[in-house]
Amino acid sequence: MTSQEKILLVDDDPTFTNILSRAFERRNYDTQCAHNEQEALKANQEFMPNKLVLDLKLGNDSGLHLIEALLSTNPTLKIVMLTGYSSISTAVEAIKLGASNYLCKPASIEEILNAFNTEKGNTHVEIPDTPPSVSRIEWEHIQKVLNENQGNISATARALGMHRRTLQRKLQKRPVSH
Repeated sequence: MTSQEKILLVDDDPTFTNILSRAFERRNYDTQCAHNEQEALKANQEFMPNKLVLDLKLGNDSGLHLIEALLSTNPTLKIVMLTGYSSISTAVEAIKLGASNYLCKPASIEEILNAFNTEKGNTHVEIPDTPPSVSRIEWEHIQKVLNENQGNISATARALGMHRRTLQRKLQKRPVSH
């Protein structure tokens, strides 16, 4: 690296961002942390990072809504979406909106750095032996409808024909793996 690279870490969990920040600093990155949408937009404009790790779920907000705004201020920014609530629909939307890559938590620093440096798809990605479970398909569908409703819980619950509190309980759970 000829000049120190800048990375902005956007996650609503301060402990997580502090741990990530220290790990990146040990690798000679200049880091800043933001914990909500307003902090992220301000830090992006003032700090002008060349890399950004963005959490999908920022409190009650979606990190997807930030991607276009971040890139409009900083068009060369590479964004890696990092989430513990992964779904196919959010991964597709993140990439369509301009994220460079999408990773599921937990991810190591090496995996995150590789995600920034990966320009092409991987034709050798492993294909599961079994189809996803009904629970996983339900989670994927909820995420798709939630995204279609711009993260609005009430509108999503109406579209799914379920009570808002039921939907909130389902969203609080970790996604079901295959």
